[in-house]
Amino acid sequence: MAAGHPSQADCRRGVRAVLEGMPEGSLVLAAVSGGTDSLALAAALAAETTAAGVEAGAIAVDHGLQEDSAQTALLASQQCIGLGLEPVAVVPADVAATGEGLEAAARDARYAALADTATRLAGERPHIVLLGHTRDDQAEQVLLGLVRGSGARSLAGMPAVLTREGTPFARPLLHLPRATTEAATQAWGLVPWEDPMNADEGFARVRARRALADLEDRLGPGIAQALVRSADLLREDADLLDQLAESSVPATEPGEDGQNTVAVTDLEGLAPALRSRVWRRLLLAAGAPAGSLTATHVAACDALVTEWHGQGPLHLPGLRVQRSGGRVTIAPATTGQ
Repeated sequence: MAAGHPSQADCRRGVRAVLEGMPEGSLVLAAVSGGTDSLALAAALAAETTAAGVEAGAIAVDHGLQEDSAQTALLASQQCIGLGLEPVAVVPADVAATGEGLEAAARDARYAALADTATRLAGERPHIVLLGHTRDDQAEQVLLGLVRGSGARSLAGMPAVLTREGTPFARPLLHLPRATTEAATQAWGLVPWEDPMNADEGFARVRARRALADLEDRLGPGIAQALVRSADLLREDADLLDQLAESSVPATEPGEDGQNTVAVTDLEGLAPALRSRVWRRLLLAAGAPAGSLTATHVAACDALVTEWHGQGPLHLPGLRVQRSGGRVTIAPATTGQ
């Protein structure tokens, strides 16, 4: 499959960079929704497979959120088969309603379905799943983080490589603008599916996409690229702070009914940027759901150290946190204190 258009070469280079790090015989799977970005990803993977010495396939996830979702997933899989990818699987995702909203629930269900299918198809072989996020997706992610008042980790955007459900994922197109994947998809003669949710302003990401376009119109081009550059710089800072926080987590003393206590003196000497990260690790280790733990929750816990005036227990998602004298007790919400 020749890459006659520059956009095709750009997509292939991104995929090639990931494949060069995979052992020969690995299974590499593209997550394909049928949209422009994922089809460009699938085509680039198919074009690079032989030279890389890997087996390349695709997974189309049916979220079941739309009336024709099964047909859409089937059509996406057929285009992948037409590109020469094998194996190609169509799998359902169980989207369970959560307090985080439909987008977050669908994302979690998608990762779970992709990881489970990749593990099953790969067997004992090394494997990885490729995601089709672009530079525009990254800019939208950072803009949403700014609007929400999130910390450095959120503003750092999406990582190029991550692990979910024990499965490695990579984003080979994260450095490319959406215009490149659109041109590549057209050059490869593929027919993308237009997700009607991309026009629904009930979703925050759609509003962010349109707001970003407005900013480009008003302030000039390059806003998306600047947001992504800022995210790259913040990611380096956040990575360093996370490493320092990991080594600064104090020892806890176990108590009854799943309780853990930590000495106030072990926390109060930490710099605020480290202490907030240490608090988050302590709370997650005690059983707080990651998706429900907010900066407000962490700040309230920190006040038990920095602004102690005898306040009562804090009721966090899944936890009860209380200071008594020189120690803070972190316990499951179902236990008494």
